[in-house]
Amino acid sequence: MPSTSMRLKILLPFKVFADKSDVLRIVAESRSGAFGLLPNRLDCAVALAPGILTYETKTEGEVYLAVDEGVLVKAGSEVLVSVRNAIGGMDLGELHKAIEREFLNLDEQEKSVRSVLAKLEGGFIRSFAALKHE
Repeated sequence: MPSTSMRLKILLPFKVFADKSDVLRIVAESRSGAFGLLPNRLDCAVALAPGILTYETKTEGEVYLAVDEGVLVKAGSEVLVSVRNAIGGMDLGELHKAIEREFLNLDEQEKSVRSVLAKLEGGFIRSFAALKHE
């Protein structure tokens, strides 16, 4: 018999952000654009872009969450979303601002940190090579 609802778990690196049952539909954003999931959709895995994830239940109605990049996996009636960060409890306009403020700026910080680490690694390798030639 076809399923009429899904179970949604949103996982952060350090905790379970949300665990919802009786989810009727989910809308998320990938790098290719927004897509929707209904209970009887085929199983899939999708890389998520930072954006708004929407889910709907009978009791809560539509719920909007800001999520950072991550992965969504649908297997049967289970949907697992694993992201670096998520924010909820705000209206849609505030969530868009939170995405710009929190998630997109974080990418710039990460690029800066990676650049510094690459320089440190390069210096270490040069020092190690010089030591080997002595």
